[in-house]
Amino acid sequence: MGLKGFVEGGIASIVAGASTHPLDLIKVRMQLQGESAVPNPSVQVYRPALAMNSAVGNVSITQVVSQPRVGPVSIGVKIIQSEGVAALFSGVSATILRQTLYSTTRMGLYDILKNKWTDKETGKLPLTSKIAAGLIAGGVGAAVGNPADVAMVRMQADGRLPIDQRRNYKSVVDALSQMTKQEGVTSLWRGSALTVNRAMIVTASQLATYDQVKEMILNKGVMNDGIGTHVTASFAAGFVAAVASNPIDVIKTRVMNMKVAPGEVAPYAGALDCALKTVKAEGPMALYKGFIPTISRQGPFTVVLFVTLEQVRKLLKDY
Repeated sequence: MGLKGFVEGGIASIVAGASTHPLDLIKVRMQLQGESAVPNPSVQVYRPALAMNSAVGNVSITQVVSQPRVGPVSIGVKIIQSEGVAALFSGVSATILRQTLYSTTRMGLYDILKNKWTDKETGKLPLTSKIAAGLIAGGVGAAVGNPADVAMVRMQADGRLPIDQRRNYKSVVDALSQMTKQEGVTSLWRGSALTVNRAMIVTASQLATYDQVKEMILNKGVMNDGIGTHVTASFAAGFVAAVASNPIDVIKTRVMNMKVAPGEVAPYAGALDCALKTVKAEGPMALYKGFIPTISRQGPFTVVLFVTLEQVRKLLKDY
């Protein structure tokens, strides 16, 4: 039964991750907007998100706010125009590997903990226990999948760099190999603390919310246990997960994407330093950069994830 949960969760996660990859790529590009540590500022034409401080470098608030806002659709169009349609799937191999390692682990472990902690007599599991199971499962899954996560972020962000500074990874295997050779094995776990924290929040909010909302809908007889219930619970889970995780996701993206040459000082000393520099330079709302594509991705991703999961469970119920 334990292995079955991993297989079901893995299949559903890979399908969901691959199908929503372009939205995730746009989210990453938006999260890197306004970053002060861009190798070539001339290519950084996007507007910082609602800077609240009196100045951003030598640029005043009025100058920053007056710059045209670039949304997810505009960024998607720019990517297609400058890099081609195929660029929307940059790093998809890393996404598949990430889902295979990270999501398979978290979904399977959550299922095991949920079954273990469910009251055998009543068949109920308190919300606090669901959250605890999500926190544990997300943390373990993130630790396992971090190398693929770093590779995915870098592959998705590569197109925004000047041509002579792009990493040009051919695949996730090539990305992991180059990182290991050029930056050491430890680079594969760069930002792992952030990845673990984000994964714990996402998994706890996403899986616990889905189970809780689905349970409430069924108990109150609002809908039967079908596609309608699964979609409704999925949207609720996706929204809660996006709101809770976006700030950590922005910092994680920037820390993972930073390029550190041998002997040079890293743009960020760590997660806290990155958060402080981001807020100081771009304002507190910078932590919610990419929120529209995040929620736009989390919604479809979560729906595809849980609808696929429920269907896979039906197919494998006799095994």
